[in-house]
Amino acid sequence: MANKMRAIHPGEILKGELEELNLSANAFAKALGVPTNRITAILNEQRGITADTALRLAQFFGSTPDFWMSLQSSYDVKVAWAAVGKDIKKSVKPRELLEA
Repeated sequence: MANKMRAIHPGEILKGELEELNLSANAFAKALGVPTNRITAILNEQRGITADTALRLAQFFGSTPDFWMSLQSSYDVKVAWAAVGKDIKKSVKPRELLEA
């Protein structure tokens, strides 16, 4: 179940997109109608993508909100697996091993 690829924060993807467009965090925040600190926190990987932000990103980039939420979900699962995956695997038994 463990994926050996590193967890990629959506902010890393977003940073690359903004660099290609030569857009500052401030200009991008204005285009999305959100506070600049929301965008800088995402770009600095200190904040995740919320549903509201995903809707705005999808509208701006012509993508889907699910794309952005999927990036966030994938990141969250990889981080959680690295933090507690082995412990959970030891302590939670598959249902077929439960005694009837």
